[in-house]
Order: sequence, then structure tokens, then C-alpha cells
Amino acid sequence: LPLSLSLFLFLPPSLSPTPSLPLSFSLSLSSPLIPSLYLSLLLSFPLSHSLSLSTRSRSRSRAAAEGTRSPGVGGLEAGRGRSRPAAMVRSEAAATVVLLLAALLRATVEANGISLCVAGFTEDTYYAVVSRDIYKGQPLLNVVFNDCFGSISIRYESSDPKFRVQRDGVVFAAESFRLSGKQLKFVITAYNAQSVQQWQTAVKLAGRSVSSAKQSGPKSWNPSGVSMPWNVPDILFPAVRPASIGQLKRQKRDWVIPPINVPENERSPFPKDLVMIRSDRDKNRSLRYSVTGPGADQPPNGLFSINPISGQLIVTRPLDREQIPSYHLRAHAVDLNGNQVENPIDIVINVIDMNDNRPEFLHPTWNGSVPEGSKPGTFVMTVTAIDADDPNTSNGILRYKILSQNPSSPSSNMFTINNQTGDIFTVAAGLDREKVPQYTLIIQATDMEGSPMYGLSNTATAIITIRDVNDNPPEFTSATFYGEVPENRFDIIVANLTVTDKDQPHTDAWNAAYRIIGGDAAGHFIIPTDPNSNDGLVTVDKPIDYESNRAFVLTVIAENQVSLTKGIQLPPQSTATVSITVIDVNESPRFVPNPKVVRQQEGLPEGKVVTFFTAEDPDRYMQQTMRYSKLSDPANWLKIDPLRGQVTTIGELDRESPFVRNNMYNATFLASDNGIPPASGTGTLQIVLLDENDNAPQVSPQEVSICERPEPNAINITAIDLDIEPNTGPFVFELPATPEDVRRNWTITRLNGDYAQLSLKIGMLDDGIYDIPIMIIDSGNPPLSATSVLLIKVCPCNENGDCTSAEAIVAAGLGTGAIIAILLCIIILLILVLLFVIWMKRRDKERQAKQLLIDPEDDVRDNILKYDEEGGGEEDQDYDLSQLQQPDTMEPDSIKPMGIRRVDERPIHAEPQYPVRSAAPHPGDIGDFINEGLKAADNDPTAPPYDSLLVFDYEGSGSMAGSLSSLNSTSSGGDQDYDYLNDWGPRFRKLADMYGGGSDL
Repeated sequence: LPLSLSLFLFLPPSLSPTPSLPLSFSLSLSSPLIPSLYLSLLLSFPLSHSLSLSTRSRSRSRAAAEGTRSPGVGGLEAGRGRSRPAAMVRSEAAATVVLLLAALLRATVEANGISLCVAGFTEDTYYAVVSRDIYKGQPLLNVVFNDCFGSISIRYESSDPKFRVQRDGVVFAAESFRLSGKQLKFVITAYNAQSVQQWQTAVKLAGRSVSSAKQSGPKSWNPSGVSMPWNVPDILFPAVRPASIGQLKRQKRDWVIPPINVPENERSPFPKDLVMIRSDRDKNRSLRYSVTGPGADQPPNGLFSINPISGQLIVTRPLDREQIPSYHLRAHAVDLNGNQVENPIDIVINVIDMNDNRPEFLHPTWNGSVPEGSKPGTFVMTVTAIDADDPNTSNGILRYKILSQNPSSPSSNMFTINNQTGDIFTVAAGLDREKVPQYTLIIQATDMEGSPMYGLSNTATAIITIRDVNDNPPEFTSATFYGEVPENRFDIIVANLTVTDKDQPHTDAWNAAYRIIGGDAAGHFIIPTDPNSNDGLVTVDKPIDYESNRAFVLTVIAENQVSLTKGIQLPPQSTATVSITVIDVNESPRFVPNPKVVRQQEGLPEGKVVTFFTAEDPDRYMQQTMRYSKLSDPANWLKIDPLRGQVTTIGELDRESPFVRNNMYNATFLASDNGIPPASGTGTLQIVLLDENDNAPQVSPQEVSICERPEPNAINITAIDLDIEPNTGPFVFELPATPEDVRRNWTITRLNGDYAQLSLKIGMLDDGIYDIPIMIIDSGNPPLSATSVLLIKVCPCNENGDCTSAEAIVAAGLGTGAIIAILLCIIILLILVLLFVIWMKRRDKERQAKQLLIDPEDDVRDNILKYDEEGGGEEDQDYDLSQLQQPDTMEPDSIKPMGIRRVDERPIHAEPQYPVRSAAPHPGDIGDFINEGLKAADNDPTAPPYDSLLVFDYEGSGSMAGSLSSLNSTSSGGDQDYDYLNDWGPRFRKLADMYGGGSDL
């Protein structure tokens, strides 16, 4: 049966959303499909709303009774067992009735198999503008999933590992990173835990520019752009589900805390009270309250605090929605021993947005372009500004407009802008790049939906470049161009064709292309384009003959590389005439034909005419004479008449000459005219020589080696003939009649036309060299014959058939040339050895000559080596060696003059016996004598240190040089002035003091 149910619920003014009107709900089940309007009115009525209204009414009543102030939402207390006013009882009863009816109607609808909702995300794409520096754990935005009254267990996953999603839909950063680029996009997938169903939504994050930060400090993130408001209640009341058919069960909860809304950027004084949290268990015991979570004991720490005794939750400083839009705290109640007396409850604090951020353009300057001549309504570009405020409120809704346009030609309103999207369009016709190549627009973005009174504004510059189109064809600067070119020249520029084009240079609309449409049927000219100047370069592509064409008149057109834009009322091309004059030059004579081929029999004697080889002068309009000369004649067989060009022989032509290749002989001749300047040309004469039988055949090879007992005892030979067929083979091989032993020992057998076999008749031959004459006759007409000698070298062989005789090996392996080369090497080596010996002797002579040039008195070696020639002085040449023995014993102190003894001289006293040198010692014992004296002096206790010198031999007295000792100068140098040593520097100052009397020795 059709079922119709209507519910009229009159709520008290404290519960009704509109106190003056009652709430009415109606549901009709008279048809299989329920009208969505009625169903949504009934089933979407939030239970949390009714309970929060009831709690709010209860809180206000208690606050009035206790005389406490309840800012914001007011203090809340979940009391139990207290006496309540009648109004409160009626309110709770009404809420209970609504709850029961909603559950009953829902069960009825579900029983009829009607789907109440479609699960899924509320938005296909969520947008948010955040700071570029994102820290780990920072909440970014909320995604809302319609789970059909909690009937679906949902878990979320992000396609980007840098983001995670909580069960309540809060998207937060899993790691710290910097947002690069204009936008970051990722996908969030919701999975049904009971089935394989999944739903997806996209999230796009845009980075906030640095200039959008407020003066109070940089914002870490901004969740603007979220499709659902941030004050969605996160307190989940227990779902009301039928425990059994026809029975409902209500789950009870101790604390009921609705979301708390706090405006951002509140002014002092701080702290400010938010809500009072109380437990009904504080009647019989003392409790302590605390809150945890971001903003309390987690970064940012200290934003929220709670009185541990009274449960009053406060905010300590201003909040910033652009940094954190909402805070999720948990309230705890414990006794004095720290034991938990209540389950923790979630507290959601939503920060209410204020218009405290000015719009910021993504770029201070925007660049766009539009083709010239565009029609009105043509899209140009899009400018975008962002506002850090909540985009779901007027604070973040922007409007765009154009403040100014420069230049204002041809109209001051050439462009318009969509005030919501920022798209710029053309609004008027007349865009001409040749007149105005660029426009500058000042764009303003204002929030508060563009309110000039309450909104904040910012500006940016949009530069619009007018793109060139081909609306101007090229035009020749002159109707006729002139040029000239010498004949027979190519790849040279004859004339420059200049054009003008008003389009933008170096574009396809400006680049010109030239074509010859008349006057050059043979294709002598091409016209490439100069890429820099856009000129046409008339270039000779093929040589021109003055005698054939003396002038050209070309018709040339110029057009752009791209076609003209449609609607242009101008011809697409320009036409000009090019007059080109050909200049006559003296051309080189040409041999005709070149090369010239003639056939001659070889052996043509000297003085015979071979042919006439003449050249033609292409200059028909010049009277010139021609002379011929020989340029190349490798065999020197030919000569040419200088006037007539007659070629005659000066030597016999020989086909077998090394200068003949493939029976052809090449000679080159030169033809020169007497023009100004003179010109010359070359021609090649090719003489094909016909063969004559003028070369007798020869045996090959000319030398062979065989063993004494050859096995086999036959030698294969052939014939070589320098002639060609038919003057060559087949050949006839014969042995001559003389000498007789040739035919007696050898026989020859013809194998074919070119080969024969020489066989040994006897069993063996002695070692040696045998000359076997063989006569060979060719097949020429008449035939030629010749007798060739075959050199056969016979040697003893080993078991392998190899020669073992050294003489035979040398004779067989070394030819005459090799022997001569070896002899030359030996002679050169002997000459080198002889030259080296001569050089050594000459060097010895030079050394001896140098020794003879040295004065014997200057020969230091002589003075040092000849110790026995030293005497007592220069005057004592006939000296007595006994004077060298103990000079002190030979000369008593009584005869020494006074004052000569040095102060460091050895004192007079008995001394040990030193070795005595013989009167006539051998020159070789001087070393032994010195060593003995040195050994005796080492053992003498009276030996010096009183003198630094030890005199081994005494050289006598009476020297003309006198004493060389500087210490023995008291008698002769006492009056000398040594002050000049002071002028020699610090090193000689000490000597000046010692000998000048400055210091006493």
C-alpha cells in the first residue's frame, strides 16, 4: 500500500534554526522512487546539529545559572543526574523523536531496496594554494568523501609518496620539500575495505609567490581552494543502527564538543577564552584537564592552553588561517593520581578567514601575442592572480579589469578582459603591426568580488605583441635593372634586384622569392635571395657565348615565400625587367676534334706525315692568326708545322716502346692566337699503332736448376714475344744441329702452341752450368725466328731434391746483380774502416803538435813530476842532495842572523832521530822517504802544532826571490803602509789591522 508520512516538529526557539518558524519534514513513499527533495530534507538532517543545539542550550543555561561568561560557542558541560529545566527536557525529547523517526524511515527505505546516496568524492578536482616551502606533517587541505552515513569503510592512498591522507580526509605532507614549478598534481584514491570498489579525485597545488606573504611573517601553507569549508565537524557521533529488526539502540557518549570557530588576526588582549571543558565526574573527585596535539604540545607549540583545574581552553596569540586553517586537539581528563577518568575527546578549532591578503599575480609582467588584423573576440592571453585568503569566501574571490592601454591607437579600448577568468580578448578591429607593433595593458585584480570599497587590489603589466601576417607584398624599387657579364663566365652576380616589404623583416611574410618568367629560355641565369638584404642576386648559371647571345632582357617577378593573407586587396607579386649585356672576350682556340685519333703502322720512318691537327678560333668577329707548337711528346717522335698544323714524324714509331699504352701513343699540342690578351688552347693527338712482326720470340725462363739425377728429367719452357697477334704463337721449338752434344743429351717436345718440354736423354749430368741453345719460330707473316740460350745449372741434391753444393747454391741463388751488390757493400765497409784509421792517426799527430807548441818552462806537469831537478835555488843548479838531510844540523844557530827566526819556529832541543836520506837517492824512493818522515813526525812529542807547515826537505838558501813567508817580514816590511787594505772592503780590514799596527800579534 502507498505510504505517506508527514512529520511536523515544533522546536523551542533555542533549537529551531529559525525561531519564528516550526520545522516540517515530509516523506512520501507512494511511489518506487522517492523525491530527492523530501528525502534529503529528512535523511540529511544532522544528528550532530540537533545534539549540538541541545548542548548549546544546556551550556547557556548553566552559564546563566553560574554567572560565567561563555565566549564563542560558550562553556560546555556534560552533566548527568542534575535537575534540568522543563524547556531543556522538551528539547531533548524533541531531538530524541527526530532521531527515532529518522532511523525508522531509513530502515523502511532500505527495506524497500531504494539507494539513498551515491558514494564518492564530492569534487573531481581539489585546488589549494600553498607556500613553496612545505614542512613534514603540515596539513594542506581536506578532501571530502560521501560514505553514505558511514556504511562504507574507506581508506585513502596518494599517488605521490610525498603526501598522505588521514581517515578524516586531511591531506598532509609526509616529508619536507620545496614546491617547484607552477603546479603540482597528484591523485588520491579511496578504497572500500569490504569490496574492490575504489574512487579517485585529483589534487592540484599551486605555489604562492614570495610577495604574497603578509607583513606579520611568511606563511607556511595556504589551504585556499578546498571545495568544502574547513568547519566540517570532525566529532563523530555514534551511528544509530538497528540492533535487531524493529529495535533501535543508542550509543551514549560522555563529552560533546562541537567545532570551535576562531577568527584569524584577532587583536589583543590575549589570552582569549574559547571553551570550557568539564566532566560530570568532577563532583566527587578533583580532576585535571589537558590538551594535546598541534598548537598545544606540538609545533606550533603554545598556541592553545587549558586551565588544568577549571578546564577553560584559551588561545594565547593571534591565529593565521593562511598558515594553519584548523587545529585538531585532544582533551584529556585524569584524576590526581594520573588515572584516566574519561576517554580523550577530539576538539576541532577552525580559523575563520579575514581579508588580510592582497591578490598577487603569478608574474609581474605577462607577454602575449595576437595576429594583426584579428577579428573582435580573438583570444589573446590569460593573466592569473592568486589570493591567499579562503577562495570559498569573498575574501579570495577575484575580479579582473583593464586600467589602461598604451598606445590608445586606433582606439583606447582595443582589448577586454573576462573579469572572472582573466582571459584577454580583442574587442575592436584595426590591429596593424606596421602602425602599432605592441600594446601595454595595466591589469588590476581585486578581491571581495571586485568591490572597490572593501576589496584589496594589485596590478600587473600585460605586453601584447602584434604578430605579423603577410598583408604587404614585395615591391621592386625600380621597373628596370641593368647588368653586364663577360662571355664564358659563370657563377658570378650580374645585377642586384632590390625590393621593399613593410612586413616584419626576416620572416616568411618578408622574405622574397624571385622567378624569371621570360627572356631566358636556355636557363643561363638564376636569382637566389640574399638572406640579409632580401635582394635578388641575378647570377650566371651557365656560360654565355657572345657569338650566340649578345644581350638578354629578363622578366622577373618577386613574391613572398608565403601567400598573402585573405582579404588583402593588393597584387601578390611585383614585376621588373632586367637588361643584361654580354661582353666579348678573346676566347681560347679549340682543336676539333679533341682528342683526335689516327691509326698508323708501327715502324713509320722519319719525315712521314701523320695527320693535320688544327684548331678553330671561336672569336668570329676578331681577325686573329693561329700558331701551333708541341706541348708534350714523350718519345720525341713528332713535330707540328706552326702555321698549317701538319704533324710529321722525326723518329720511327715503335709499338713496343714503353711510352705506348694499349697500342696508343698520346701527344699534346698547343694552339695560340695573337689576341689581346693572347689565348691558347690544347689538343691531344692519339696515334693507334698497328703491330708488325718485328720482334723475335725468346725462351722463358732463361735459367733453371736441376739435380745430377733429375726426377723428373724434364724442364718446361715457353716463349715470350713482344708482338701481338697474329705475330705471336703458336711457336715452333727446335734444338740446333750444333753443337752435336745438345741433341745427343737433350730432346725437346712441343706441348701446345706456347709451351714445350726439354728432356734429358742420359741418366745423369755432372755438376756445372750448361748452355742449351733453343730455336723458336713465331707465326708472323713472314715468321721470325731466334735462338735463345737456356742456362741449366746442375748440382748434387739431397733426398728432398734440394741442391747441397755451396757453389751450386750460390750460382743458382745469386745472380750477377746480387753478387755486384755484395761486392759494393764490402768495398764501402773497407773504405769506412780506412777512413777511421786515417782519422785516428791525424788526431794523434794533432795532439803531438800541440805538445810541441807548449814552452817547457810552462809545462806544469814537467815541473811537478821531476822532483830530482829541484835544488837550493835558481842559482844552485849543481846542488848536493846532502843539503836536504837535517838542515838544522848542517847550519848551526850561531851563524843565523838575529831577528830572522820566527816566533812560531821549532825550539832548539834534542829531537828524535829522523830517517836520513842517501846522498844520491834513486828517484823512486822519494815517496818512501816522505812516508818515513811523516811517520817519525807523528811519533815525535815535540812535533808542531807550533807551525802549520812541516818541512820535509830543505832547499837551501841564497834564492834571488828571497823568503816568501809573510810572517818573516819584520826586517824588510816594517815600514810598509797597509792602510790601503781598508779600501778593499770588510774582508781585508782585518789584514790592515794586523799589518798596519792596529793590533799586536
